[in-house]
Amino acid sequence: MSKTMNTPERIRIKDIAKMADVSVGTVDRVIHGRNGVSEASRKRVEEILEKLNYQPNMYASALASNKKYAFACLLPQHETGEYWTEVESGIHEALTTYSDFNITVKLRYYDPYDYRSFAREAHSIVEMPPDGVLFAPTAPQYTTPFTDELEKLDIPYIYIDSNIKEAPALSFFGQNSHQSGYFAARMLMLLAGEDAQEIVIFRKINEGIVGSNQQERREIGFREYMREHHPGCRIWELDLHAKRDGEDAQMLDDFFRAHPTVKNGITFNSKAYIIGEYLQRHRKTDFNLMGYDLLKRNVDCLKEGSIFFLIAQQPTLQGFDGIKALCDHLILKKEIARENFMPIDLLTKENIEFYYNR
Repeated sequence: MSKTMNTPERIRIKDIAKMADVSVGTVDRVIHGRNGVSEASRKRVEEILEKLNYQPNMYASALASNKKYAFACLLPQHETGEYWTEVESGIHEALTTYSDFNITVKLRYYDPYDYRSFAREAHSIVEMPPDGVLFAPTAPQYTTPFTDELEKLDIPYIYIDSNIKEAPALSFFGQNSHQSGYFAARMLMLLAGEDAQEIVIFRKINEGIVGSNQQERREIGFREYMREHHPGCRIWELDLHAKRDGEDAQMLDDFFRAHPTVKNGITFNSKAYIIGEYLQRHRKTDFNLMGYDLLKRNVDCLKEGSIFFLIAQQPTLQGFDGIKALCDHLILKKEIARENFMPIDLLTKENIEFYYNR
């Protein structure tokens, strides 16, 4: 038995105008929430729209309007090939995908180890001002003055990489950093063994600033797991200078000389390769290292065995989805989910090729 389904006849704006006894322009203004409509006319049109369950074709409307949208993105300064390069790739991919909507993106950068740099660049964005903002927030006390200004101007903003609960954005794209750190501790201790007595946390830090909310929250989650399940395990810390890479080797020499029995460690930033490449140069094969993000140098270390685990968080998708969310909200008038968590993907040399090529 077959059944033919006919597509229902689409209700046109001019049909609604006729039913409400108003002009086509009045119906269009009501649908798009614009001014210039009397309360009586608006009420008649809205009643008919509700009765018909009318869903406007926002995509066609956006194309017809030919309006231009300018977005601003504020990211940490970085070198080519580092983590934020992949975020930028996602942003550029979204620009291509949504090119029909006449969107442009202005990229600005701040020094992640200098809160004043963030404030300066944030101010320059407010001065533009853009139609929407995508950015990686810094410490809450420096992020909230920026978001306060955006809210005054009714500019929607989206967080990527880390979330600021005190100043909720239109949407957030990134990992649950606390849960990621908790998971990382569990994986590292499975690797180290239940009787492990000590581990080390490697940081990149400048004048007390870690440079990322994500890293701080990962470490909080990590330490929470350790307190709950391995309270007797000693956690050492090695703070490498974020702006003096030339000192890394000597500091690592000194640490391993002073702590020859430490066999397991983790870094919560994307530069695990600093330790991984050091281990390769010194042919130190008895140390298990865990890190974050699929930078080429990290992946090379993973394949060589000087990094045992990497946790990936899909930065390209974060960049793409952030711009997509602004388009969906501003242009297509769609509802946007408040939190969008990236998966916590655990990579080893055995599965890295599958992950890279999917």
